Amino acid sequence: MMSISDQTYDLLRQSIVSGEFSANEELPEEKISKQIGVSRTPLREALRRLAADGLVVLKKGKPARVATFTMEGALHLMEVRTLLETHNLRTITPIRSQAAIEQLRENVRNQKKAITEEDYEAFVELDRDFHLLLTNDNENKKLKDLILQMNSGDYRAFIILSNTLSQSAEAACQEHEAILEAVEAKDVERASATIELHMKKVSTRITQYQS
Repeated sequence: MMSISDQTYDLLRQSIVSGEFSANEELPEEKISKQIGVSRTPLREALRRLAADGLVVLKKGKPARVATFTMEGALHLMEVRTLLETHNLRTITPIRSQAAIEQLRENVRNQKKAITEEDYEAFVELDRDFHLLLTNDNENKKLKDLILQMNSGDYRAFIILSNTLSQSAEAACQEHEAILEAVEAKDVERASATIELHMKKVSTRITQYQS
């Protein structure tokens, strides 16, 4: 059974993901606790977890706020992700394991299911997991940690807060499938090209939807 803190976290996270709470909106404890019917203790714990996710900004003596993002910062992050993940695919594609391929296939199937059900919160988690699964056959722990960092925290918050998921999820899933096919075929050049194209298209979609 979920704790009150966990339930509060899930409820607030869904409200942010759905756009019910807009970017930079204040989340006063008294108002929110009454609105969702919980005491301030589980609410504060939920807000701390949301801050760790990059979805909420906490400042001492001030109400929590829904996080915002800058286009410049997001595009710089995508540039770094492209470098790291292209290098990873060049390393793992020739040696990829069948176990990794099966995990990636299952992930893509679940992405399609999430899109069909319009469960974009689930999709963003599956998107993150897809890119992490691509590192499974890489023995370079430092590289894996960096890719994990790039696909967590600020990046996930940015994707959620940019409100592009409903428009971009299907295209992203198709791009993931192309990456999977190239890795499965052990085609290093195609794998590198597909991941670079995917990153470029993510950046383009975000720029278009925010213009």
